[in-house]
Parts: sequence; structure tokens; C-alpha cells
Amino acid sequence: MKKLKIFLTTIIFSFFINAAYSQNTPSSFADLAEKLMPSVVNISTKQTVVTNTNPFPFQFPPGSPFEDMFKEFGTPQERQSTALGSGFIINSKGIVVTNNHVIQDAEDIIVRVNGDKEFTAKVIGADPLSDIAVLQLDTKEKFIPVKFGNSDKARIGDWVIAIGNPFGLGGTVTSGIISARNRSIGLSRYEDFIQTDASINSGNSGGPLFDMNGDVIGINTAILGRSGSIGIGFSIPSNSAKIVIDQLIEFGETKRGWLGVRIQDVTKEIAEVEKLDKPRGALVASVAENSPSDQAGVKAGDIILEFNGEKISEMKQLPIIVARTEVGKKVIVKIWRNKKEITKEITLGRLETSEDFKVAEKSKPKKELNIDNLKISVREITKDDIKNRNLPNQTSGLVITKIENDSPLKNSIEVNSIILEAQKKKIRTVNDLNQAVKQVLNSSQKTILLVIYNSQNQRRYIGVKLD
Repeated sequence: MKKLKIFLTTIIFSFFINAAYSQNTPSSFADLAEKLMPSVVNISTKQTVVTNTNPFPFQFPPGSPFEDMFKEFGTPQERQSTALGSGFIINSKGIVVTNNHVIQDAEDIIVRVNGDKEFTAKVIGADPLSDIAVLQLDTKEKFIPVKFGNSDKARIGDWVIAIGNPFGLGGTVTSGIISARNRSIGLSRYEDFIQTDASINSGNSGGPLFDMNGDVIGINTAILGRSGSIGIGFSIPSNSAKIVIDQLIEFGETKRGWLGVRIQDVTKEIAEVEKLDKPRGALVASVAENSPSDQAGVKAGDIILEFNGEKISEMKQLPIIVARTEVGKKVIVKIWRNKKEITKEITLGRLETSEDFKVAEKSKPKKELNIDNLKISVREITKDDIKNRNLPNQTSGLVITKIENDSPLKNSIEVNSIILEAQKKKIRTVNDLNQAVKQVLNSSQKTILLVIYNSQNQRRYIGVKLD
């Protein structure tokens, strides 16, 4: 009898647990998806790439004197490069939001709405720092817009759905939960990503992340993983994105607040030395001359604890908060100096017009990354590379910065060569190259076909065995 009571109690308890859980678990996303699909768009772009082709039916070996002799016989040729992405409509007149990297350098932008209607689009404004762009569809038709939700209210564990154009497969719906908040993955200074396990793949960039009310709480931007979705995707929070979007619509550019300080983390050791109760705030490493902070009397060694009423618990918060604050606004900043708290009033400048920003952007180095299977290090090509090497303006690719002695490319390629294509596909990012390498390694042939500019800026095809 006692065992029977325990058994029945267990069943009843399990029933209530499952019932409570099922109340919070959507039985279907169909109604929500059907409502939102007309507002999510597929984006395709075209751009012309100019390259020098070898007119001869043979290749000269690297270092051959014939390379320079016949270099002038190469003729420039144009070809079309395409890219795919996603976006969403925020205005009945056809204003579309997407990622900047989806439309960057595009000559033609085609937006497909509701699977069948195609429109050309022009760029209203784009911001590489936040990776956000705003487009206007070239039509007088009316559209069904979506609205932004409050991303600050989104909680870890909340259900979300993503709709987009992965691999060109338009109108694709995936679901998941919010896995984490306030993620930073090293893409920019203003990172505050929402992490989700809803499947996001190549082509999803710029698409919306919806909550269960059908409101946009994020813009799907990046994934972790070289070969596609592994359940770790990142979205720009809607509250941060909307500030940028509104500025791009109104001004065609961003107007971020600027303090004029370089900052670093407050470590446990620094907190102990400064008699701060715990590691918090942002330590001022240096102050730009004649900047708003300099004029207000902020000094190197100060620890910024609070900005405009918002407490700074860790360093990375400060740039985000400052950037979204109105230019010219007077703000109260609480500072820890000489083991006590003081207050400063600072009138914010504009980041984009500051000398400090211009210098930083000009000198900003591209991050070097390893391609493990090729045993090389690469970085993305810069405008300075294109200018200094006199390359076509639309050139994109990866500059090889290091080649290991046991690299399969050791005898075929040299440092400072630029990888333009792999397996006849244009290479723009490290992820592009990694995907091409993986494709080859999973094939029976095991030979990768690369198109490069060598260190003498000569275009070459190179076939390399990877096994």
C-alpha cells in the first residue's frame, strides 16, 4: 500500500510538472510564422570584380624571369560576384533593415518579398561599426511591417524564432531559445549580442529574431562554427539596433556620443590597490587631448563607475552606453579617484568626427586568424592593401601572413599572396575559406583549387593536394 501511494504521488507530481512545462512550450509556431513571413525578405547583391587574366595557355613558375616579361600582356576582365542575405520590413513604404556586410560594396541590390515579388533597393544608410544597413525598396507598393520589441526584457530561456534566407533557401523558419545575453565575440567595439540556439546559417545574416509576440528583438548577424550552424548564433539586440536604424533613416549616418578616453578592465588587483570594494567600472588608461573628458578634468587612472545614471559593472558596457547617448548632451559621470568617489559633468562630443576616431580607424590592424587545415595565418584585405599594391578597387580576399613549414601550400604559395577564390568560389572571409577546405577534405579528390594574387600581384591558379 505504501509503495502504491509513493507511485501515485510520483505520477501526480510528474503530471503537474509536465503540465506546467507544456503551458510555456508552444504547441506550434505555424500561426506566428504565417503572420511574419510576408515581412521578412531575401536579399541578393551583385558587384563587378575586375581581374587580370593570363593570356597564355600555360603558367610560369614563381620567380621565373618570364613572369615580369609577360605581365603587361595580361588583360583586365570583369566578372559578376553575388552574395545572399536576409532582411525585414519596418515601414509600410518599404524600408528594409539588414546587415551592412550583406550589401557592402554592392552595385545592385535585389530584394524578394513574400517569395515571389522582386524589387530593386537603394541604401539609405549603412554603419560598419554596428553592421547595420537600411534600404529603401524602389516601389510605391505598400508592405506589412514588423515592429521592434524590447530586447532588454528578453530572458535567457525564452522561446525565439528566426526567419531568413539560409543558403538561398528563402522563407526558412527555425526555432530555439535565448541561450545567453551580453555576449562579446571580438567583431567590434559595440558588441552586446543575444546568443540563440535557433539555427542560423550563411544567408541568415540581416534577418530578424522574433519573440513569441512576433516582435523583433534581434538582428541575426554571426555564427560560431566554421561549417555552419552548431547551435550558437548571435543577434544584435533590437534596443541597440533601433538607435542606429533611426539615425541612418534620419541622417544617412550615425551620430555616436564620444567621451575621448581609452579604457581597460578593472582587475581584482587594481581594485585592491585603489581600495575599491570589488572589481567594477572602467579604468581610464589615457585621455585624448582636447576631448570632452579632457575638458572636464578626467585623468588617466580614474575609474568610471557610473555614466548618466547607469552603473558600469564591467568595462565593455561603457562604450555601448556612451555610443547610444545623444551628441552634445551634458551627462553626470561618477569617478573613483584617490580612493574616493567624485563627480564630473561632461558634454559629449561626436565619435565619427573626432580626431581620435579617425586615427584609430586608419591604424586599426586586421585580426590575423589561423587556417588549421592549411597551416597558414591570414587576415582580410584592407583598402590600404588595395591602394599600396595597385589592385582593382573591388578586390576582396585573404592576405597570407604566415606559412608553416609543414603547410601543404609551402611550395606553391608565398607570404603576402592574396587568396581570391577557392573551389571557384569567391573568398571574402576566413569562414568562406574554411568551408571550401572542409568541402575538399570531405571529397574523394582531396585537391583544392585556389586563385591568388602572388606577391608580384599576378593572378595565378594553384592546385594543392591536402591529404
